[in-house]
Amino acid sequence: MSRVLIVDDEPAICWSIREALADEGHAIEIASSAEEAERHFERGWAPDLVVLDVRLPGLDGLSALGQWRERWPDLAVVIMTAFGDLDTAVQAVRRGAFDYLVKPFDLDQALVLFRRALESVDHRPESGHPGERSSGPAQAETIIGRSPVMQQVFRQIALVAPSSSTVLITGESGTGKELVARAIHRHSPRSSHPFVAVCLPALNPGLVEAELFGHARGAFTGAQANRPGLFELADGGTLFLDEIGEIDETLQLKLLRGLEQREFFPVGSSELRRVDVRVIAATNRPLRDSLSRGTFRQDLFFRLSAVPIEIPPLRERPEDISLLATHFLEQVTSSPGAASRFSKTALASLQDHRWPGNVRELRNAIEHAAVHARQGTIGCEHLPATCLGDSSTTASIIASEGLPQKLQGLVAEWAREAMRPDLKLGEEPPRGIYDDLLALIEPPLLLAALERTGQNRAAAAELLGLHRGTLRQKLRTHGLDS
Repeated sequence: MSRVLIVDDEPAICWSIREALADEGHAIEIASSAEEAERHFERGWAPDLVVLDVRLPGLDGLSALGQWRERWPDLAVVIMTAFGDLDTAVQAVRRGAFDYLVKPFDLDQALVLFRRALESVDHRPESGHPGERSSGPAQAETIIGRSPVMQQVFRQIALVAPSSSTVLITGESGTGKELVARAIHRHSPRSSHPFVAVCLPALNPGLVEAELFGHARGAFTGAQANRPGLFELADGGTLFLDEIGEIDETLQLKLLRGLEQREFFPVGSSELRRVDVRVIAATNRPLRDSLSRGTFRQDLFFRLSAVPIEIPPLRERPEDISLLATHFLEQVTSSPGAASRFSKTALASLQDHRWPGNVRELRNAIEHAAVHARQGTIGCEHLPATCLGDSSTTASIIASEGLPQKLQGLVAEWAREAMRPDLKLGEEPPRGIYDDLLALIEPPLLLAALERTGQNRAAAAELLGLHRGTLRQKLRTHGLDS
């Protein structure tokens, strides 16, 4: 029987974990704060495992973790959080947490983790004083995400960063594979050494081997001097090989030797070179399919995928879209008077889009919108056309019966939200709502008329029942006069 201390201010979480662990015969104590947990320690109740939440009243979980691990180096601690980010995960692991659990979690899977943590207590070697460790990670590249799938990615980064294991990052184009690789490097003991990134398909096919392993003078036409390869340039640090699935079988064999032995011969040289380098590879294609076709070596695949990390596509984490959009907008709109927020309809369009280009496409869309927005709010009219949905779907909606009523309902709902809820009768109504509404509905109407008339402004004005000068003025007002 082991002793487990659960530290969380959510009674439901404490109850569910307590019942599950008690059924396995463990002695359980519960504390709603780090200070209450301290009182358990002071009265001599020493737990084998602490299940610790990050957000607590008073002393937070990460601070408590650092203090407790300093006093009891062999204490097993599993961190829990519902609001984790990459820095939280890295800090938890660096301060000595056994693992990192993201709420909400599957209780059966959590029990497996708790069992592993308890088993580690009896087999854990003597550890150094936590105060002798690095005081904290270097400034990390920003990876944005609150979705459960991204929390798992943060956890994997935190767990693999301290090691020198080879990592294989998979995911569609634009998901941020290099960003993850850089985060692993920044939070690793190699962070003070080089991070060298190379996109293998971008290299000259005839010179890929020389680029990776270097070459001797005279090895080929144009090789006028000895030149180190990317492996040597990354010595002591991390080498990131992007699109690893694109290399031919000959180079695969040479790369395998470099990975297994960390040694190689530069092209045209008989001098063996040895390096200390961590390799992180990435691919946007399923390498197992290449294995079945015989175009990728099985031994290289297993050597590369010691630790696999899969980055989810943006469509599988829609809760992160508005967070990412706001982050990108803050990055690209630093000048006075630039767009600073999104309209609700623009955010809805961003949420509805499937994002085949993933985070990269979203960033480009925000940059496009920020350039075209002349006022303080980005609307649908400022977004790229590809973000506004399928035209056939739009046509079917327009053709459906009851659209005028639906449109009226949407306008009424928008107006109720735009007006102050505390507005009293007899007071002056809020200013600008009418202009805001026109800014939303006029641009798509004007653009539709211009598209219908082949950009003939006179015909578009006639179609809309406007004077040509009025149409010109409205286009200029909405920033469409280009």
